[in-house]
Amino acid sequence: MTPLLPALLDPPDRLALRFGSEELRYPALAAAAGALAARLTGRGRVAVHAAPDLHTAVGVVAALLAGVAAVPLNPKLGERELAHVLADSAPEAVLVAPGAVLPGPCAGLPRIDVEVAASGPTPRVEPPSHASALVVYTSGTTGPPKGAVLSRGAIASNLDALAEAWEWTADDLLAHALPLFHVHGLVIGLLGPLRRGATLHHLGTLDAAALAAAGATLVFGVPTQYHRLADQLESDPAAAAAIGRARLLVSGSAALTVADHVRLHRATGLAVRERYGLTETLILTAVRADEDPEPGTVGRPLAGTEVRLVPLPGEQSDGLGEVEVRGPGLFDGYLNRPDATAAARTADGWFATGDIGRWTASGALALVGRSATDLIKSGGYRIGAGEIENALLEHPGVAEAAVVGMPDDDLGERIVAFVVPTGSPPPERDLIDHVATLLTPHKRPREIRFLPTLPRTPLGKILKTHLPRP
Repeated sequence: MTPLLPALLDPPDRLALRFGSEELRYPALAAAAGALAARLTGRGRVAVHAAPDLHTAVGVVAALLAGVAAVPLNPKLGERELAHVLADSAPEAVLVAPGAVLPGPCAGLPRIDVEVAASGPTPRVEPPSHASALVVYTSGTTGPPKGAVLSRGAIASNLDALAEAWEWTADDLLAHALPLFHVHGLVIGLLGPLRRGATLHHLGTLDAAALAAAGATLVFGVPTQYHRLADQLESDPAAAAAIGRARLLVSGSAALTVADHVRLHRATGLAVRERYGLTETLILTAVRADEDPEPGTVGRPLAGTEVRLVPLPGEQSDGLGEVEVRGPGLFDGYLNRPDATAAARTADGWFATGDIGRWTASGALALVGRSATDLIKSGGYRIGAGEIENALLEHPGVAEAAVVGMPDDDLGERIVAFVVPTGSPPPERDLIDHVATLLTPHKRPREIRFLPTLPRTPLGKILKTHLPRP
C-alpha cells in the first residue's frame, strides 16, 4: 500500500516546513512526528488546536503516522461552537503547542504538548486507505457544524490529481498564509507539499514583501488576500517582479473578481488559476498549469473526478444546473449524522454540492452561486447571482458586489445588488444599464443599495444572510 506521506519514511535532507523564523527539515519532521505518533497509537480520534504554527503541522502529521483521525480545531471558535464540535467528535486528547492556553470547552480533555524538537522512530506500518484521516467541520452556515470524515485514500488520490494538474513536484516551494483548520490550508496547503516531498513556507500574512522574499514557485490564497496583494503590488514593482518568477498563483474558497485577475496579471505577468472544492469533496476542478485561465471559471474536473450539472426543473435557466460530483476524493459521510449524509447523496452515488453552475464553450465550469442563497427566480427565469456580481465588478465604480433576490409581487423575486463603490457612488441607472448591456436584460438589478463594506467570513466569502433586508 502506498504511504500517505512517503517522504517521511525515507526523509530527504530538504526543508519541509517554515513558519516565520521556525523551520524543520524532513529528517527532523519525521523524528518529531514519530515521537508523538508513539504516544498516540491506539487512540480513536484526537483534536488539534490548529494555530498556524509548526506544532499544528507536527501534530497532524503525527496523528496520520499513527493512524489516528485528527480533528482540527479553529482557535477562534466561540465556546458554544467549540463545545458542539468536541461533544460531536469525542476526541480522546487535544494536541497543542507547549504553553498555549486552551479555551474553556477543552478543559476536560487530556492535553498532549507537541514538542517539535522531539525524536523518535517513524512508524512503518501504513494504515489502510479507507481509514479515517481527518474530521473537518463545516462552517455551520445552515445549522450546527457537521464533521466531514475524510479517508486517507480520498486525501491521497486528490493530492495526486492536483499534482498532475499543476505539475507539482518535490522541487516546488509553496507559500501561503491560510488557516490550518480547513481543507484549503490543511489538506492542500500542508499535506499537499509533504506528500510530494516539497517545501511549505507559511507566511502568516500574504504580504507582498514577505511573499517576494520567500522565492515561492507556488502561491495559494483566497480572493481577499489576493485583492490586498494587488493593492500592494501597484506601488511595489520590485516585489511584483519577484512574485512573477513563481510558476503558479492559485486562488480558491471564493470567486476571484475579473478586476483582480487583471490587476495581478498586469503586476506580475502571471494569470491566476482558480480551483473549486468543498470540505466534503476536496478539490473537484482546477485550471491546469498547461492551459490559460479563463476568468470567471474554475477549470475542468480533476483526473478521476466526475462532475455533472442536473438541469433545474421548470422555468428557463440559461443552461444552469445543480453541480453533482462523484469520485475517489469524496468524504465518507458526516460524523454521527447518517440523515445528513443520506440527504447529500443521490441513489446512484453522486454528491449534491448545493452549487449552481454552467459549462462554458471551452468546457470549463463556471459557478454562479449556491442554490440556497444565489439562485434567484425572477419573471419566470432562474438566474445565478454570481453572473450579475461579476458583471457589476467590471464597472470601474464598483469595488465589491453582492446580489440577492427579494420578494416581489410582480416578478416573484426582484434582483437587488448591494454595492461597495470605489469612490463616490455612481448613478444607480448607470450600474443597471451596465449589467443589461453585458447580460440579457432580465438579469439586470432592479435596485442598487450602496454599503461601506460587505459582511464576509474569515476566508472572504460574502455572508448574504447578514446583508440588510427590509
